Amino acid sequence: MIPTPAVGVVCLKGDEVLLIRRGTPPRQGEWSLPGGRIEPGERLADAALRELREETGVEAELIGLIDVVDGLFPEAGRHYVLIDYAAIWTGGEPLAGDDAVEAAFVPFEEALQRVDWSETRRIIRQGRDMAAARGAGRGADGLVIASEPDSVARGLGDR
Repeated sequence: MIPTPAVGVVCLKGDEVLLIRRGTPPRQGEWSLPGGRIEPGERLADAALRELREETGVEAELIGLIDVVDGLFPEAGRHYVLIDYAAIWTGGEPLAGDDAVEAAFVPFEEALQRVDWSETRRIIRQGRDMAAARGAGRGADGLVIASEPDSVARGLGDR
């Protein structure tokens, strides 16, 4: 199996996490994070935000890289290198698209119960911890905001 680079996004809206139900293998029918393959010539951050939009219709601001995980799925003959980001919701309502058959914001604890893969649960926890450490909170209008400007989406390819 040749590894395929892919991105995933832990998109947070208050204490809710955006999940999708997968419509294709591997893990078809299971709840997971929005994400997918990186297109040739596409920057990682751009791929993360594109996949988020395509699968859910949601817009977000990336706040950091959570981790890189090997997704080994021998039953599907696939090996993904999953590059997972944390993000704060900025707009849009979840509507399943692309590979997703469902998309929804769910309370944090419920998200952990819906997800079968322990690695995804770990990534969700780390994403929430990252948002809390960066001081994400609610603005006067009730929307989730980050306390400092996003620098993740800019300059990643400039290193």
